[in-house]
Amino acid sequence: MTTTRTRRLGALAIAAVFAAGACGTGANQSPTASAIPSQGTQSQATESQAAESQPGESQAAESQAGESQAAESQAGDLSGEIAISGSSTVQPISQGMAELFNQANPDVAIRVDGPGTGDGFQLFCAGETDISDASRAIDEEEAAACEAAGIEYVELQVAIDGLSVITSTANEAVTCLSYADLYALIGPEAEGVDNWNDAEALAHELGSTTDLPDAELQIFGPGEESGTYDYFVADGPIAEFAEAQGQEEVSRKDYNSSPNDNVIVEGVAGFDTSLGWVGYAFAQENAATVKLLEVSAPDGECVAPTPEAIASNEYPLSRPLFIYVDKAKAESNPALAAYVDFYLDEANLTQVNDEVSYINLESSALGETRSAWEGR
Repeated sequence: MTTTRTRRLGALAIAAVFAAGACGTGANQSPTASAIPSQGTQSQATESQAAESQPGESQAAESQAGESQAAESQAGDLSGEIAISGSSTVQPISQGMAELFNQANPDVAIRVDGPGTGDGFQLFCAGETDISDASRAIDEEEAAACEAAGIEYVELQVAIDGLSVITSTANEAVTCLSYADLYALIGPEAEGVDNWNDAEALAHELGSTTDLPDAELQIFGPGEESGTYDYFVADGPIAEFAEAQGQEEVSRKDYNSSPNDNVIVEGVAGFDTSLGWVGYAFAQENAATVKLLEVSAPDGECVAPTPEAIASNEYPLSRPLFIYVDKAKAESNPALAAYVDFYLDEANLTQVNDEVSYINLESSALGETRSAWEGR
């Protein structure tokens, strides 16, 4: 994987970057991860664990071991193509998994794009992709489009993310924002607000006690094609207040939007009193140049997006991450079925999620995901 390295930019340079992002394909580059260990290293670990196993283990464990050995016996014999598109947030997981899978299966060509969850479902329900990465669940309209096209799918949760609210490391005046603050700064009533302090009156009216600084406000975030945008407005701070305020569940329109998380991070890093939101992996990858803010839900305390707080849902903006797999294509394409089997292996998924800074599912939750896949 390659990564756009974050640079501090002047205001004109930032504008140029966002103009270029708007004109591009929207494909996202994944956060940098250290080299993934070789398949041989993983196999040695599995053999060591097997040697330490005690008599009396369950038949289920023996069955899983048999399935793993069968999968390994086919390694290297697979060929074909797999097309994956969708969420830029989930893209690093699918990309990392593709690289690991290709170590044993170099003849399988796997393409992973990240134009956004919404755009990914359009491609998936048109039959153009095999897997759709998603940072939110498929909505009713998208599900109806798949049904109309005769595409049956299985939904598989693969990780947990903490949607991260970020500012520049130079912004010492802000450490925590409440849902009320975020609505007042980014929601539909924030149109035209270009100073943090100008949002304070509305935020206080909605219950905030935050003193917002007297400083210029520049906002960078995903566009409407993004599941990260959808989650922020439909399940986060915008939805919390919009209906009571007589407003639609949308963000303000006058902000710097991009389908590329690296462009968003770069914009936030380049403006001292910026504000933005991205997936946790992209924020954490660039923690040297952007500051991850604490967030408080109504009547809640300020909580930082740490792995522990995200996993426990203590962090208010925790959310599930999914892949959607076309059932018919999985039946007709052995490489696709093998890739998903490989994807849902606990050791593989833990390895990749740790590399790209997403939160692993509990073993029981991953077991439910595997059951959904096996029962397709």
